[in-house]
Amino acid sequence: MKKTLSILAAAVLCLGLFAGCGNTAKKIESAADLADAKIAVQEGTTGDMLVSEDYASATISRFKSALDAGMDLANGKVDAVVLDELPAKKIVEKNSTLSILPEELTQEEYAIAIKKGNTELVEKVNKALADMKADGTFDEIANAWLKEDEAAQKKLAEKPEPTGSETLIMGTNASFPPFETRDDAGTVVGFDVEMTKEIARRLGMAFQVEDMNFDSLPVAVDSGKITMAVAGMTVTDERKENMEFSDGYYTSTQVIITKKADK
Repeated sequence: MKKTLSILAAAVLCLGLFAGCGNTAKKIESAADLADAKIAVQEGTTGDMLVSEDYASATISRFKSALDAGMDLANGKVDAVVLDELPAKKIVEKNSTLSILPEELTQEEYAIAIKKGNTELVEKVNKALADMKADGTFDEIANAWLKEDEAAQKKLAEKPEPTGSETLIMGTNASFPPFETRDDAGTVVGFDVEMTKEIARRLGMAFQVEDMNFDSLPVAVDSGKITMAVAGMTVTDERKENMEFSDGYYTSTQVIITKKADK
């Protein structure tokens, strides 16, 4: 009898606290619903900063990879993922159980991060970016990776590798498609890679990619381990205290990925 009563009491408690122990997921229909939700983010990103500042009562799960954050949502371990728009679309494309809410949280500008005080390199990078935009190369790279134009991708693949006595080492986190990801052969590819490779060509430098955790990039820039961080990195006042930034090269928004409602 005691065992029966204990089971009954546990069942009542379960119903009272969770309205069903088997399903505690919160339905997310707008940004307001994030207030006390379980939210996954990529560690150190704008999404992480935004959720930490604006939704202090939420339970935040931080991942080294945006793709891993999406997997946790698909598996029902969190209620939502807050992420940049294009990487969010890539995650949703690969998982039919997920969707992106139409509401945008904030707008941001991507730029290239360079060691604090190295204004000479910043000026060179800004000139290369301006020249690329003026002669159509920037649009060609955007068409190849952001619009997935196969003809444009083929044209880029035919370009010679950058060469020079010095090497431009690009630090990135290759889990942020279409800006940086790995192809079937394991090579780091994407919009940021092609853009930085073209900058290396114009600066007369060889080119190398170092894949690392996103939150390790500022330290790598400061220590000189990498020449620059190019990883869909947003310019913020906090980051500007420790790094120089190029002119912006892409405007993005933060969005909310949720699980589709069961039909």
